[in-house]
Amino acid sequence: MYRWISLDNWTYSRTFKTPFDIRKWQKVNLVFEGVDTVAQIVLNNVTLGRTDNMFTRYSFDISSVIQEVNCVEVRFLSAVLYAAEQSRCHKGHSIPPACPPPVQKGECHVNFIRKEQCSFSWDWGPSFPTQGIWKDVRIEAYDHYHLIYFSVTPLFVKSAQQWCLEVESVFDVVSSKPIAGLVTVNIPKLQTQQSFSVKLQPGEGSIVLHVNINKSAAVEAWWPNGHGKQTGYNMTTTFMMEAGCQIEKFSKVYFRTVELIQEPIPGSPGLSFYFRINGRPIFIKGSNWIPADSFQDRVTSDTLRLLLKSAADANMNALRVWGGGVYEQDEFYDICDEIGIMIWQDFMFACALYPTNQNFLESVRAEVTHQVRRLKSHPSIILWSGNNENEAAIASNWFSIPYPDIGVYIKDYVTLYVKNIREIVLCEDKSRPFVTSSPTNGLESVKEGWLSRNPYDTHYGDTHFYDYSHDCWNWTMYPKTRFASEYGFQSWPSFSTIEKVSSPEDWSYTSNFSLHRQHHEGGNIQMLQEIGRHFKLPQCPDPVKQFKDMIYLTQVMQAQCIKTETEFYRFSQSEIINGEGHTMGALYWQLNDIWQAPSWASLEYGGKWKLLHYFAQNFFAPLLPVAYEDKGMLHIYGVSDLHEDHKVTLRVSVHAWSSLEPVCTLAKEGVTVKAQSAVPIYKEPICDLLGRCRNCTRESCVITFCLVGEDGLQSPRNHYFLSSLKDAVGLEKTQLSASVSQQDGIYIFVLQTTAIAPFVTLDVGSIKGRFSDNGFLMTEKKKTVVFYPWEPTSVEKLKSSLILTSLLDVV
Repeated sequence: MYRWISLDNWTYSRTFKTPFDIRKWQKVNLVFEGVDTVAQIVLNNVTLGRTDNMFTRYSFDISSVIQEVNCVEVRFLSAVLYAAEQSRCHKGHSIPPACPPPVQKGECHVNFIRKEQCSFSWDWGPSFPTQGIWKDVRIEAYDHYHLIYFSVTPLFVKSAQQWCLEVESVFDVVSSKPIAGLVTVNIPKLQTQQSFSVKLQPGEGSIVLHVNINKSAAVEAWWPNGHGKQTGYNMTTTFMMEAGCQIEKFSKVYFRTVELIQEPIPGSPGLSFYFRINGRPIFIKGSNWIPADSFQDRVTSDTLRLLLKSAADANMNALRVWGGGVYEQDEFYDICDEIGIMIWQDFMFACALYPTNQNFLESVRAEVTHQVRRLKSHPSIILWSGNNENEAAIASNWFSIPYPDIGVYIKDYVTLYVKNIREIVLCEDKSRPFVTSSPTNGLESVKEGWLSRNPYDTHYGDTHFYDYSHDCWNWTMYPKTRFASEYGFQSWPSFSTIEKVSSPEDWSYTSNFSLHRQHHEGGNIQMLQEIGRHFKLPQCPDPVKQFKDMIYLTQVMQAQCIKTETEFYRFSQSEIINGEGHTMGALYWQLNDIWQAPSWASLEYGGKWKLLHYFAQNFFAPLLPVAYEDKGMLHIYGVSDLHEDHKVTLRVSVHAWSSLEPVCTLAKEGVTVKAQSAVPIYKEPICDLLGRCRNCTRESCVITFCLVGEDGLQSPRNHYFLSSLKDAVGLEKTQLSASVSQQDGIYIFVLQTTAIAPFVTLDVGSIKGRFSDNGFLMTEKKKTVVFYPWEPTSVEKLKSSLILTSLLDVV
């Protein structure tokens, strides 16, 4: 219905009075922080220039055009029509893919326009090709000189055992002669003050200052979430120039080092792929970030804080800003700096080949220079990555390019990502690593001419892995990779989220609405198949109840699948088996949603936690026991991100589905869980374990286990199913009840059950907030769960909205 908007051209205009005397200033600029995307900029009927890149800053000299009263116009061209025209005019070879798959209901040739690639549609999002002014616009007037970019990057000088800051300032100097002056950098908390004599040359240029931090000051480093504090220091930089104009710049500086380690591993072909932060290897735990809205102006700092805080609350320490969206706003990275979320930052190229004509490359070079200068001061960013899946697209020949023609596409690839993007990144920022693509084989890809034969090789670099046709509870299907940077399963968002954008006739799994919002080919059927392996499918004659049951089961299935896969990656971190292992990262696809639809996200549009996000809080816990089965043997590993070894007790309980009293328990004391490792702590043949426990069978019993240490150290309680729950024997429908009370700003839910209840879920509809735990296996009569509201609510509202569901409520 709204497609016509993006096929039309739109002009934004306004008149304004100049709030200062124009004649008094040497230079006046009109600056656009972001224009989306193709436009002609006109001031007082004079064309200042054109824009064709959403990701770069445009500055126009209006000194001779500005008047006391002005009319400014931004005349946009349809991005869709522009992209089609660029494709039509492209001489020589075609640049695939031409169009997205029909199921995405999207627009074509998005790779020909430097615009948010998913705005033409994606497999989790709609096609809303926006056009407009998406970032701030301002007028700058100045004499003599003006500061355009300012960045601070920390370096640790090993030989001197001292921190040093590289302070870079990019200036526009208006005067025809060089300007001399003094720059003073002051960090009071670190007893560091240094002054430098500088000379600024006419035109645009930069000065780089090296500030040595006082050796007697105790510098606190910036650490990722779960590994230490995120200490930052206030720094003042003062530019006192002879021309009499003074600039004072206030900034926050952080001290951290990052290395991407790719070295041989004993007993394994290939190379490692892991991050060392401040000299310490860190297992990367997190997810992938997509744009939080199709309309970026709706993404407020509150939106960002809610989503990022939810990531940190689920024990994540990293997110990958995926290459088909946008370079996020400053506030996104500020929040990540503050709460310790590391960022793997893609450049905005995804799942496509791209042109390399002169105009396109010049636009990309400006984009990359701007973004690196804008972002490089952030300690949260630990890696630049050239693109999403484009090395794999060529290596696996996604676009069926005839073999004799492949050379020209390889040449384009190297031109764009190596000779242009990589070259600029290495020149602008020497403080963090760069990889050309994800997935990639890292140094092995470089050795093979920047394109490896198989970028998914588990012995090198990172991998992306998706498989919807096998049993996701079977850990042997997952790649024992060095680094899992994408993997996932879909689910539907809560009914309360869908209800806001649908009508009663839409509330069925096979409605037009349900098909329309599913942008992944066969997605709804794949979810059904994955559920059917382990659960009974809903048969309720009431269609709305059946729809709600389906939503619940898709969330249960997604959570359980990604739990299994993530636990596999975590327990593989310290071992090499058949030459594979030393997995040092797990970033599932995806964290957030761009609209209300089935997707791989763990946070719904609006921020509500799916069951997967509650599970993530547990499977990413700093201390976790993980169970898996191999050839009839039950193995339990102790996984730890803690910096010290701990002596703990492993407590194992076996429950019959028919009783809240465990049939047997085991406590193994004096178990050592090694710092930042995954070590085997228990193994026993399952038939022996069941035999000891009053003749339990795989179908009649379930295993739960946790680690308990001193000083309150405790892991979440984990579970291991011995059979599919559709085959479980003895499970009874339970009576679930809850009392709700308020305590200061939080709400206490006390749950009671009459029988063991799998996947107990509390849902309070559209009341904003989250629970301390959800989707859990309830093996005790009583359980207390806390609700943390994100907006004012009341006991009455929570009581009337609460819906309690467990697996046997699905009929």
